[in-house]
Amino acid sequence: MKQVLADYSASISELKKNPTALLNEADGEAIAILNHNTPMAYLVPAETYELMMDMLDDYELTKLVESRRGDLSEAVEVDIDAL
Repeated sequence: MKQVLADYSASISELKKNPTALLNEADGEAIAILNHNTPMAYLVPAETYELMMDMLDDYELTKLVESRRGDLSEAVEVDIDAL
């Protein structure tokens, strides 16, 4: 059995019946959508999804910066006064 990573859960049938009621009941929290008691999807508020995408972008940028920090052979010296 897979772990459910949300405090709220609903079946696909419940989601079809009244999605707005589910969202209101969860009050901004993620909802695990279950099929035969197995998580099939997570329903998250748009604000939460956007925050997650921003965090993923930041993570990817951090990986890029770290990889470039290790290779100083292509570093360019810059005079701060020239900027």
